Amino acid sequence: MSSQRLRRQWLAWLARCAGLAATLPLAAGARAQMPTAPPPLGAGYSLLLPKLTGGVPVREGRVLVDTPPLADNGHSVAMRVVVDRVPGAEPHVRSLTLLSDRNPRPVILKAYFNARSPRTELATRVRLNGTQRVLALAEFSDGTWWSGHADVVVTESACLDGS
Repeated sequence: MSSQRLRRQWLAWLARCAGLAATLPLAAGARAQMPTAPPPLGAGYSLLLPKLTGGVPVREGRVLVDTPPLADNGHSVAMRVVVDRVPGAEPHVRSLTLLSDRNPRPVILKAYFNARSPRTELATRVRLNGTQRVLALAEFSDGTWWSGHADVVVTESACLDGS
């Protein structure tokens, strides 16, 4: 075998090893960044609810969150929240809070109402960061808190920039 041919084979082998060595850190980094299993829907509310309600227990019911179960785009998800109450009767709704356990800022919206509000209803569009459970909290004038939720599957997440 000629020395020139041997040198070429050795250089080709060295180039393959260098190429393989260059891709190993990328592959290892990609494996390290694979997402872990998401927490259960609504798991992020356990620390936030006592702060918002002042430790008052939250009862399930009286609040309806109406949203499509599948959102193609998390940048603008239609949502409607209705609180079941008799208009003009006490207790009235003081505030309505929308929460998201996956968004960087979990409090999406806080709206205030008074006793003269004919209906306690809210329609808006929100940004959602992935599949999650959206929770609506209604604070009544007698100090009670009621809640309702909706699970939304989001195919394209929003809020990636931390806003």
